[in-house]
Amino acid sequence: MKKIRLLVVDDQTIVREGLAAILATYPDVEVIGKAGDGIQAMEIIRKEKPDVVLLDMKMPNQDGLATIPKIKEFAPNTNILVVTGFPENDLVYQAIKAGALGYILKDATRDQLMQAIRDVNEGRASLQPSIAVKLIQEINHPTELKYTADPLTRRELETIRLIARGLSNQEIAENLVVNERTIAKYVSSILDKLQLANRTQAALYALREGITGLNGE
Repeated sequence: MKKIRLLVVDDQTIVREGLAAILATYPDVEVIGKAGDGIQAMEIIRKEKPDVVLLDMKMPNQDGLATIPKIKEFAPNTNILVVTGFPENDLVYQAIKAGALGYILKDATRDQLMQAIRDVNEGRASLQPSIAVKLIQEINHPTELKYTADPLTRRELETIRLIARGLSNQEIAENLVVNERTIAKYVSSILDKLQLANRTQAALYALREGITGLNGE
């Protein structure tokens, strides 16, 4: 079994140590490091390139929001799961926009946290239902982002619709009856054209633009 190499980042020692101790009991997890702020986290990330970073939002020296884009710059294959006590709409939206793949609150259960880690490790978005509602509320806020990009092809539109439904590349390939490598190329092209960092942002874009196809569109 290939273990998920995990970095825990939180400024509160008891939370950081507690999370690490809990997660170390799972056979598919290897906690490769712990950090108290974003600066310490980046030192570990540059050396270790973890699969997943559990990242707190409110920290001294360098907070989570400032750390997310730095992680994506130096370790683009490392996926980020925000674990925080702050459910504010704007923080959720900004974290996802910056490149986080998941957002979960510290009152989540062990099983919820572990499932979120596994989902994020596989490149799937992970949002608690209450957080998903807040994200939708932020999506519907009058001040919307404006994207300027080359138009998506028909196949890319079909792909982004299925991304918005939470399908993996393999599942999308089965739906469109193409090779999984072809879907990976479509996804890369979508992210490049729309200037997005990850699949979560692509799903968000599809929701904002009404191209999810969830209502017969």
